[in-house]
Amino acid sequence: MTHNDTDHDKHRVAHEHAEHGEHAGHDHSSHVAQFRRLFWVMLVLSLPTAFFSAMFASILGYARPDFPGVDWISPVLGTIIFLWGGKPFLTGAVSELRARRPGMMLLIDMAIVVGFVASLGASVGVFDHQLDFWWELALLIVIMLLGHWIEMRSLAQTSSALDSLAALLPDEAERLVGDSVEIVSPDELAVDDLVIVRPGARVPADGMIEEGTADVDESMVTGESVPISRAPGDRVVAGTVATDTALRVRVTAIGDDTALAGIWKLVSDAQNSTSRAQRLADKAAALLFWFALSAAVITALVWVLIGQPDAAVIRTVTVLVIACPHALGLAIPLVVSIATERAARGGVLVRDRLALESMRTVDAVVFDKTGTLTRGEPALSDVSPVEGVSADDLLALAAAAESDSEHPLARAIVREAELRGVAVRRAEDFRSEPALGVTASVDGMEIRVGGPAMLRDAGVEPLTAVGPWSDEGAIVLHVVRDGQVIGALKLADDVREESEIAIKKLHFRDIRVVMMTGDAQAVADAVANQLGIDEVHAGVLPENKASTIAELQKQGRCVAMVGDGVNDAPALAQADVGLAIGAGTDVAIGSAGVILASDDPRSVLSVIDLSHATYRKMTQNLWWAAGYNLISVPLAAGVLAPIGFVLPVAVGALLMSASTVVVALNAQLLRRLDLSPESR
Repeated sequence: MTHNDTDHDKHRVAHEHAEHGEHAGHDHSSHVAQFRRLFWVMLVLSLPTAFFSAMFASILGYARPDFPGVDWISPVLGTIIFLWGGKPFLTGAVSELRARRPGMMLLIDMAIVVGFVASLGASVGVFDHQLDFWWELALLIVIMLLGHWIEMRSLAQTSSALDSLAALLPDEAERLVGDSVEIVSPDELAVDDLVIVRPGARVPADGMIEEGTADVDESMVTGESVPISRAPGDRVVAGTVATDTALRVRVTAIGDDTALAGIWKLVSDAQNSTSRAQRLADKAAALLFWFALSAAVITALVWVLIGQPDAAVIRTVTVLVIACPHALGLAIPLVVSIATERAARGGVLVRDRLALESMRTVDAVVFDKTGTLTRGEPALSDVSPVEGVSADDLLALAAAAESDSEHPLARAIVREAELRGVAVRRAEDFRSEPALGVTASVDGMEIRVGGPAMLRDAGVEPLTAVGPWSDEGAIVLHVVRDGQVIGALKLADDVREESEIAIKKLHFRDIRVVMMTGDAQAVADAVANQLGIDEVHAGVLPENKASTIAELQKQGRCVAMVGDGVNDAPALAQADVGLAIGAGTDVAIGSAGVILASDDPRSVLSVIDLSHATYRKMTQNLWWAAGYNLISVPLAAGVLAPIGFVLPVAVGALLMSASTVVVALNAQLLRRLDLSPESR
């Protein structure tokens, strides 16, 4: 029952996995840097562009400085802003045209191109001076760069899940060649190689044990909450840890054939398949593009037909410039930025805003058991002494014998003795026997603690009174004193008190609760009955976890998965929303769209509330931004000209900026949302 924890140096990331992760993460990070740099440079250039603009000076009513060449400051700087700051939008628009899918980029591009041509024409005297839009062009590009910078920052994420999976492989493997041992990279191993796995080290490749017996920590692959005893003839998989004794393992699979590589592929496939959702703002932008284009064509035709070609140019240009919504460019990114910032302060880290948007529609939440609904570590839950022995005496003797062991079960026994205030006596001659248990001398008595194998070795029978414990899937350890059984201890994965509250509140919201675990059926059923879970899947392998999520999705459900282990990674990536417990593995965190810094399951409710609040703000802002356009474009086109009202160019531009302010203020209201688990 010994357990030796060793700290490893950082693991080498397998080349092909790391290369994939670096490639996937590079695009987003480079976009963030690009838009951040462009925003600040263009902001600096836009200030003199606006200040020296004759149109801007007349709108605000200040006297523009008068010196030779002053009229060309705005055109020169405006041209630089258009060609440099507008380049991402120009290239983005070309991509949308090639794909025949007009969206935000094409809408922005239409406005800045028209604004540039009109302003340049006004500056050289070809067009009316009313079409001097240099200040508006600069403001539009700066605001759109800010919006895209915020958006890219909220979207930026790396393939850390894939990197972390690869990092589960050890840096080195010890390969036996004849009587000598050579240190090689796991990549150099071949099928049928014999390797040594030291205590506390990770298995470098899938294989079969040829020599040695050890408790193997397989939690990162199977989800089992306690190490599993493995002996000659048993299979072990890459990335698992031999906790107590050395093993000799014959390699049976390498590279892409390993279980770890299979999980890696599942995570990669699921991530790619869930990244194609179309954004809400793009849909609105596409509709506004056709609306603006149609309005511009109709405006030009009508004003030409009534014999006012000069007015036709002014009105058409005004329509196209005003049609590009500053507010729409900020409506979604601002809300997401504030929501994610507010979430982070509440212990919820949003890595993928699509996941945040989807959370409001979730109607099934799938929980991993170990480390999520439970604490992921065994706890002593009951003590059954024989007649003539008190519970405290039994616990004191067991804790004394286990006090020198580092095994999770030993720590649980010693911890419970401390909590109960039981005096633990000093033990001597401590011995740990893999797969059997521990033996120690306490006050001259031989005390043994272990499972069924220890009882057989001691030649004694288990207590019949503790039979129901085994039926529940609990771990049962017997205590033997001088060859006689004096009692038994019940240990089980400790269920979180908050889990029951979270599940009740999910049921109140008509959300189905499902539990998936690699643990045995009896263990899973015991937890499910205690918490009132609707559906249980036990003994589930990683690939089956992902397929179980897929089955729920085929039933028409929007599924959220909550987990914390490597074995949860494919399911987290497959789910509509993956939520990783922050204390979990890097792989689980990297596979999830949302990370819960707290291990409190009630945090799931916080994410649902945040999703609803964020969606409300998004739709409110979109309606405001789009609504402004739906009203201002017809007015700019001159629909009320017959009754003597035509929206002035300057007024339309100022109202457009005011619309942006309204959107920004509305998004700020999200900061008032309380996301603490205790408030749920």
